[in-house]
Formats: sequence, C-alpha cells, structure tokens
Amino acid sequence: MNNISFNEYQSIISEYTKDSPCPVRDTIEIFQKKWSLQIIFELSKKDSIRFGELKKTLGNITNTMLTTALKDLEGKGLIIRKQFNEIPPHVEYSLSKAGKNLYPVFMAMAEWGGKYL
Repeated sequence: MNNISFNEYQSIISEYTKDSPCPVRDTIEIFQKKWSLQIIFELSKKDSIRFGELKKTLGNITNTMLTTALKDLEGKGLIIRKQFNEIPPHVEYSLSKAGKNLYPVFMAMAEWGGKYL
C-alpha cells in the first residue's frame, strides 16, 4: 500500500466532484451490495468454486440472491463464470485478474482489523 499523508489523500480526492467519476465512490458502490465482498473473499480462497459450495460457505443466502450477485460481479469483470457441459452440467466461478488484484485490499483490511478491532 502507498503511504501517503492525509493531506495528500485529501488533495487527490478533492479533485473528484459529484458528477465526475471517482474511483473511491465507484469501488464503494460495488462493495456496498450485501454479498459482493463476501463472495469475492470466498473466491479468493480457492482457484475456483462451484455454485453449491459457494452457497454453503456464505450461509444465509438464497439461490436467487447469489445468482444475481454473481451476475453483477461478472458484469463488472471481477469474476469469471465457466460452464462445463458434462453430465451432470455444472458451473464454476473464479476471480478474474481484476478480482485477484483485490488481494492487497483484503490484506490491508486484515491488517487494519487485527490492529484496531
């Protein structure tokens, strides 16, 4: 992580207005959806995972909610959906390159959580 001062951070962030794209705001919009962070985190633990296994790791999530969240994350380019046309057919999900680039974010969250929680 870059070690920048609070003043440098404020200077960078103040360049973004309500109507211009802001990478912080846009990232928060992705993560504020109820299951997005949990799904990405679970996918970060394995190379790939099937729908049912992912559902079990998440706990109290409906099939519809998981399907919707996965489609949204796939649309944002954070996960990859691979369909296997076998008997029985199945689908596996994995993180894309963009999704894998979130590893440092999770490490920073773990470091912060270990220090302050």
